Amino acid sequence: MAYDLYPKIDIKGGIDLYIGYDEILQSIDNEIKRRKANVITIECYPGTFEKEIMDNLITRLKPDLIIHSDEFFLTSEEITAKIQYHLTDDRVFGVMSNHSFYDFIDREKFDKIVEKINKNKDKRIIIYGVGASLVTPSDLLLYTNLARWEIQLRFREKLICNWKADNWEEETLRKVKRAYYFEWRIADKLKNSLFDKIDFMLDVNKEHQPKMISGHHYQIALSQVVKRPFRLVPYFDSGVWGGNWMQEKFNVAKDKINLAWCFDCVPEENSIYLGINGTKFEIPASDVVYQHPVSLLGEKVYGRYGTSFPIRFDYLDTMDGDNLSLQVHPKVEYAQETFGLHYTQDESYYIMEAEEDAVVYLGVKKGIRKQDLVDALKKAQEEGKRFPDEDFIYRKKVKKHDHYSIPAGTIHCSGKNSVVLEISSTPNRFTFKLWDWERVDLDGKPRPIHLNHGEKNIDISRDEDWIEREASNQIVKIAEGDGWIEEKTGLHIREPIETRRHWFSTEVIHETHGSVNVLTLIEGEEIIVTSIDGSFEPFVIHYGETFIVPESIKRYKISPHGPSTGRTVGTIKAFIR
Repeated sequence: MAYDLYPKIDIKGGIDLYIGYDEILQSIDNEIKRRKANVITIECYPGTFEKEIMDNLITRLKPDLIIHSDEFFLTSEEITAKIQYHLTDDRVFGVMSNHSFYDFIDREKFDKIVEKINKNKDKRIIIYGVGASLVTPSDLLLYTNLARWEIQLRFREKLICNWKADNWEEETLRKVKRAYYFEWRIADKLKNSLFDKIDFMLDVNKEHQPKMISGHHYQIALSQVVKRPFRLVPYFDSGVWGGNWMQEKFNVAKDKINLAWCFDCVPEENSIYLGINGTKFEIPASDVVYQHPVSLLGEKVYGRYGTSFPIRFDYLDTMDGDNLSLQVHPKVEYAQETFGLHYTQDESYYIMEAEEDAVVYLGVKKGIRKQDLVDALKKAQEEGKRFPDEDFIYRKKVKKHDHYSIPAGTIHCSGKNSVVLEISSTPNRFTFKLWDWERVDLDGKPRPIHLNHGEKNIDISRDEDWIEREASNQIVKIAEGDGWIEEKTGLHIREPIETRRHWFSTEVIHETHGSVNVLTLIEGEEIIVTSIDGSFEPFVIHYGETFIVPESIKRYKISPHGPSTGRTVGTIKAFIR
């Protein structure tokens, strides 16, 4: 079998699933009658198509009074002014918000809404929208749930604007920035406070195709997810430097101009398909992290990172494409002081495929002065001329299965004609582009360059000697047995992630090392993951697929399977040291 584009986690037990507005309406109406419910709240995650909910659900419930949450919040202009410090004027970067929805309530409007509800408490009232659950304890609480990748697609298509922003025509970069630094923060904070109060959870990721389960059944489903290995739903995206390897290898999106990225394990943005009665119920993967952080991450990782999933796997495909932008990530103190992050984007490049001319740009050449480098970058940017990378940047030929560490502060980019499995810490919007090879993006606009941030984070000591000594193929054999070898491949001592590579033609026993594990099959067609104590069903993985093993599993087995039986295969595993 080939790479599974639509992996699902089959949920056991009698889960009642309602599909389409007719079934959902009937179920809600029955529950209203059973409870003699008057106040029905529909809390909407930002990005929900609220008009669709109004037309197909709310009006058909025939309420006596409808209240939209916008009625008790500050105006769009007042909210934008209040969060301007977090938005900044930059197209890409902001500062993490620690607000909650309560900070944006207009108290006078709010009190009038509460008074109106109290006067009509014997009638059927529906309160809906973002923040609707703040008004009053409801008799029935519904929640419309969707993943961040779907929200970003809706931004691109100009189908939605940001919450209380009225910015329909604003460029996607700025919409996503406002969501990332502000509204997703406060929306998730509210959602986390509501999990045990939600009566019905709705999947509204597909327009006019809603699905619904009870809040109780939702909790049962989430608890099953963290008792077994699982995959997230991958998403693919095109880019100005993208290639065609993934399109061919994974048989996906062949109608696109190219594929630059595959995000196979970014729980903050990916979704999960719960298999319920043969149907896929789509949820944000972050819900699992929020509700079961210890079982998933482990005590050690939860204690250090909270409910932030700290490991990210994604693909960068430049096969028959172009170089990535020359870039650098912020050092941890800069990330904390400037953006309000707890940790930074340390990363590594694992080379999955490489043509003869494939290279990585990594660090600087010996003897380079930082000011000379910065001056040359500024001159190229200001005058629109080519940056002479060959004079400043160390370029290294790469081959399949090389592994390069890239701790924050190291200048880097992948060159054309390679496929990189990027293994990194999770903060995923903190790339400072230094040079973009004199090109514009797919939308015809120049891609943002951030020399102002970049020059403050470039570590000029990361020269070619340092790269060879500290960051290139630091392979150490850890253990071996009959038919298997375990190697430590990195990452650098400054980075919190440990990576282990296994080559094996027979069964291998893995430890979680007190941390959630993330693995990819890097060589071979198929493997099978099995439980040592029978606590989960065997789980088949195909070439290129990334999967998560919750820390609570502790020990598990992986063997070659199907067409790979008896052959040597390879996995790369990441965990927090």
